Amino acid sequence: MTKFELFLKNAELLNNGFEILPLLYGSLGLEVLTNSSLNADDIDILIPQVFVTGNRWAEFKDFLKNNGYTLVDEHEHTFVKNGVEYSYAAIEGLKGFAGIDINCLEIRVESKAKFMLLSLEQYLRVYEKSALDGYRMNVKEKQDKQKIELIQDIISLTK
Repeated sequence: MTKFELFLKNAELLNNGFEILPLLYGSLGLEVLTNSSLNADDIDILIPQVFVTGNRWAEFKDFLKNNGYTLVDEHEHTFVKNGVEYSYAAIEGLKGFAGIDINCLEIRVESKAKFMLLSLEQYLRVYEKSALDGYRMNVKEKQDKQKIELIQDIISLTK
């Protein structure tokens, strides 16, 4: 099963369990959007803040545990299932981080899952902002630069 198929199963679980409309984020989201292989090593998912740092975190954590996920990093809200990491963060952070209005995100439906995905322009803003982060500059600089170039190339081809 591909990581995207695993995400769809997770999204369906979140849709049904909490009526959460998750945002597929990070490299895997960019892979899906561009139909490119970026070797995503995990599944990054943005959900409402109340589930990751708010009063519903304990409920959310127990729900995932009861569905076969193991919490491996509480600070990063990272779980593992069948050897694949799922990391959750608050979707509300997109506005302050990259100026992205979460009310303007594309909604998709695949299989039985409903989820959101950033546009190319939104991904470009995210990776340009991420490239300024100290950790990412030291650890992920080359990968981020390649992603920015990929996005810019695709955008220029569609103009």
